[in-house]
This record gives sequence, structure tokens and C-alpha cells, in this order.
Amino acid sequence: MHKSFSNLKQGYKLVFLLIYYNSFCAYASGQKPVSDFKVIAFYTAKEDQAHISFVHEANRWFPLMAAMYHFTYDSTNNWDNLNSTFLSTYQVVIFLDTSPENESQRKSFETYMRQGGGWMGFHFSGFALTPSDYPQNWDWYHSEFLGSGSYLSNTWRPTPAILKVMDKNHPVTMLLPEKFKSSANEWYRWTNDLRKNPDIDILLAIDSSSFPLGTGPKLDEIWHSGFYPVVWMNKKYRMIYFNMGHNDIDYEHHTNKELSQTFPTPVQDELIINSLLWLGRK
Repeated sequence: MHKSFSNLKQGYKLVFLLIYYNSFCAYASGQKPVSDFKVIAFYTAKEDQAHISFVHEANRWFPLMAAMYHFTYDSTNNWDNLNSTFLSTYQVVIFLDTSPENESQRKSFETYMRQGGGWMGFHFSGFALTPSDYPQNWDWYHSEFLGSGSYLSNTWRPTPAILKVMDKNHPVTMLLPEKFKSSANEWYRWTNDLRKNPDIDILLAIDSSSFPLGTGPKLDEIWHSGFYPVVWMNKKYRMIYFNMGHNDIDYEHHTNKELSQTFPTPVQDELIINSLLWLGRK
């Protein structure tokens, strides 16, 4: 059942109270919480206010899910922790807003994935554009692993879209409705056509009923047609990428007020937690 944002916040408060109560009882009885798997989320949270907002929101939401679904969630902005020793204790790595730029960190992550580690990435973690501050200079990650290549363009302003499930047979999508409305997001377009890559399983794409998508003010920031995948997996790895992860911010009036969030969207939340549980318990 879809709930309003205010009702969901009330639900989050109740969850916090239950977590506190259960933790107190476990502490009093000397019990240690049971964890099915461990997740480590890496983030930078320094550039775009919308990305920073998403990171803060994610670092509130995932611990709630961890308590409800029995996994351990840790987060760090120290990318030097992306090494084989540190990663060896975690079953899933999340990139919340960026990706590693250091060569040794990149090699450690590639080794982790080739050895069967799990990964979940959001929005800007897939971004690459040459020339920019985030150039496409990591072919394994962008061309092979993600398969998307470089960033090509985006919609603006951040707006919700109607998403269509493209693969109803995958465990993370089989119980989702065929179509649902997402939270507001800035949607990306890529240089590579993922439909032509046999290793890529596109789970969700933007439904044509979303068009026109975006409000501008630039005309090329409004999409009127086309195929745009937003969630996909690479069958060679335990991974999933979500294009979602850009909260709406009031830039125009220079207030930086948060206008939307990513997670208070029940079906989208279900998709994300389904994916994480699938990665962690596979």
C-alpha cells in the first residue's frame, strides 16, 4: 500500500523505537545481533548538494533496513578502505555517489568483483564524461562492468518517471507491479545501447507514458521519446546499478532547500531492498 511521506516518516520513527527496544533487550540479555551479511557503503558527498542530500538520506535509510532484514550496514568516506584486506569482511559494496579514482583502489575493487563480491551503485557512481572532473578513464568499470560507456545527457529538472519492469523473471523484480511511479530524479542517458550487450540484463526502463520527461528550461533537457534503461545487472558479476540517487534541491532561489527524497517511494524502496538482499544472500 502506498503511504504519504508524512506517514512514512511516522513509520520510520516507530521502526527507530523498535530497533532501540530490541537493541536494549539484546544488550541486557548479553545477546549479539544476528547478521546474515555485511554491507559497506562508500561515498564522497562533497560536490552537488542533491547528491549530498541523497548520501545523507541513504545513510539514514539503510541502517533501518539492516535492522529489519538482519544485515550489517557500515559506511565510510575513506576510499583508501577500498583494499583487499578491508573488503574481505564484506559481502556487498555500495557506491552511493562516486567511484574510486586511485589506481590501487580500482584494482582492488575489480579483484573483489571478479572473486564474487557483490556491488550496488547509485546514479552518479556511473557518471563519466571526458573532458570533465570525472573523465572516462576506467574502461573495465564503465565499458565492461557497467556496460554503459560515458554519460551523454540528462533530464532537468529532477522529476518522477513511470518505470516499466523489463525482466519479470528476476528475483528482485518478479513481485513488483509491471509499472510504477518513481521518486523524483535526474535521469541519465548513455553512449552505449545496453540492449545490444548480451551480458546486460535490463531490469527497468522509463515507460513511454513518462514523456515528455523533464521541464527544462533547456529544450534538450526534456525527453520526448527513446529507450532509457535505469536499472540493470551484468550477468558476469554480482552487481546492480540504479540510476536513481539525485534528490531535488531548490537551486533557483539559492535556498538549497531539499524538495524531494529518493527513498519514501514504497515500490522503489522494495526494489532496492530486494536487490540488496539478493546480492547479500546469493
